[in-house]
Amino acid sequence: MLKPLLLLQAFLFCLLNVVFVGGRLIGGGFSAEKNPFTPKASLVRYWNKEITADKSLRSEFLISKASPLDAVDSATFAKLAAQNSLPTRLPDFCSAANLFCFPDLTPSLEKHNENVKFSVYNQKNFTSYGNGRAAGADSFKTYAGYNGGVDSFRRYSRNAAGHDDKFTVYGERVNVDEKDFNSYGTFAAGGAGDFTNYQKGSNVPVSRFTAYSEGGTGRSQTFKTYTYEANAGNGQSFTSYSKKGNASPNEFASYGDSSNVIGSAFKNYGEEGNGATDTFTSYATGGNEPLNEFKSYGGSGNGAVDTFANYRDKANVGDDTFTSYAKASNAGTVKFKNYGQSYNPGSESFTGYGKGSEAHKISFKTYTPNSTFKDYAKNGVAFAKYNVSFLSATVGDGKTVNKWIEPGKFFRESALKEGTVIPMPDIKDKMPKRSFLPRSIVSKLPFSTSKLGEVKTIFHAGDNSSMEKIISDAVTECERPPSVGETKRCVGSAEDMIDFATSVLGRSVVLRTTESVAGSKQRVVIGKVNGINGGKLTKAVSCHQSLYPYLLYYCHSVPKVRVYEADLLELNSKTKINHGIAICHMDTSSWSPTHGAFLALGSKPGRIEVCHWIFENDMNWAAIAD
Repeated sequence: MLKPLLLLQAFLFCLLNVVFVGGRLIGGGFSAEKNPFTPKASLVRYWNKEITADKSLRSEFLISKASPLDAVDSATFAKLAAQNSLPTRLPDFCSAANLFCFPDLTPSLEKHNENVKFSVYNQKNFTSYGNGRAAGADSFKTYAGYNGGVDSFRRYSRNAAGHDDKFTVYGERVNVDEKDFNSYGTFAAGGAGDFTNYQKGSNVPVSRFTAYSEGGTGRSQTFKTYTYEANAGNGQSFTSYSKKGNASPNEFASYGDSSNVIGSAFKNYGEEGNGATDTFTSYATGGNEPLNEFKSYGGSGNGAVDTFANYRDKANVGDDTFTSYAKASNAGTVKFKNYGQSYNPGSESFTGYGKGSEAHKISFKTYTPNSTFKDYAKNGVAFAKYNVSFLSATVGDGKTVNKWIEPGKFFRESALKEGTVIPMPDIKDKMPKRSFLPRSIVSKLPFSTSKLGEVKTIFHAGDNSSMEKIISDAVTECERPPSVGETKRCVGSAEDMIDFATSVLGRSVVLRTTESVAGSKQRVVIGKVNGINGGKLTKAVSCHQSLYPYLLYYCHSVPKVRVYEADLLELNSKTKINHGIAICHMDTSSWSPTHGAFLALGSKPGRIEVCHWIFENDMNWAAIAD
């Protein structure tokens, strides 16, 4: 009996020495000191099983995005997901799994009687803060400079007298920044609110100003360089802002300048106000598709003066809606000067504008062609230089281009030749850092527009919150029908991505990505170029990140593409600084005429091929030629 046991022991010892060589699993799996049942170890085994290409070609880049959960936590959260109990452990889940989640802020009732400076500060609920303050100032400088900023200012500076609030470099370059100003400065007398460099360069900024400065007297608000160079997002909503205010000037200067698809909504703004002065200067200048809505703005006001100067100047397209603007007001003055001089014409809709007003003056000077006026005040309105042509820029051959499109974002295939000098766009990943979820968890989570309520519950996304919009936008885009010739799928686990890529390309595949962000926003020299599969037309799968609580990729395959890899060299020294992956779409016939590529390159669908780089953390899969 002893002899068989000794033989079994010897066999197991030999097996361990065969499997683990030098502390690592043969085949390059995981180190011996790590648990083989972690999501990362499981992904390594899955790659080795599903991908038949040489193991030396295995993508450590993809492996690095595996869930950081350990084996115990992975099993625990998978069980909670199956029981629909994840919401009870959301903070723990988000932290352990490296997800993007907003914190659950709890009200703060702390008071302060002295001037306060908040520097490098974040995640705060300011409730009833500064109520009844006399004079003095609070300063928010370099506040909330991180990912996923959520701050709430509720009843802040209410009934204050001569109290100043300064928000300087607030939320700068933050990813998904959400601020709520509810009943801020209500019934305050004098003083000023100053927002300078607010949410500058932020990705998906959202600010809500509800009942802001309502009933205030002589309190001024200034928004300068607000959401400058910001990207996407609902932007700002001003509801009942300065309502019933008295002689309260508001200034919006360089607001939304050079931003990408930022929206603003002004509802019941300045309603029943007296002697209000609002100035919009360089508002949405140079922006891409700015969307602004003015609803019941200045309604029933007295002696208000509104000026729109260089509004939406040199922007790309854009849409504005004015509904019941200055309706039933008295002695109101509205000036539109150099309004909407966009490179590509946008649209404006005026419904019930100035209707029922007395002694009003509304003037349009140098205005745009695509406008609709319905139920509009017939008297007291002047149109000068209306229906002027839109601005445009041209390249050397006379083709119309758009200056807003970042140089180098799109280029022709002929640029991919050694020695060519080209501008490199900003390829830096602006998404919050996240990890995939293990398939054992993501397969148990709802992901459809029909179950948005369940998804919101899991991630504590309130109604009309930024997280609700993030979830809704991602799910809606994933459910969008594919375009002509496109095969698509959204994946929340690395295993799902492998399955999709191999279903399209076969199991002998290589995953590639641009090596780094070196050279971004600079002129670079193209070095050695290699066409994948000999530069022939090929099948490829590209995967682009979507904003979502966990790492989510929109993967798709389109026909007739060529894939290239190229060394990128520093302009002067000609030393290699990066290794980029580019994809060229040879058939653009089904693309929209307003696609950014045609605006940048000056052509039309089907007439040219269009190339672009694979940005940081995006991926390209290609089959290995036989």
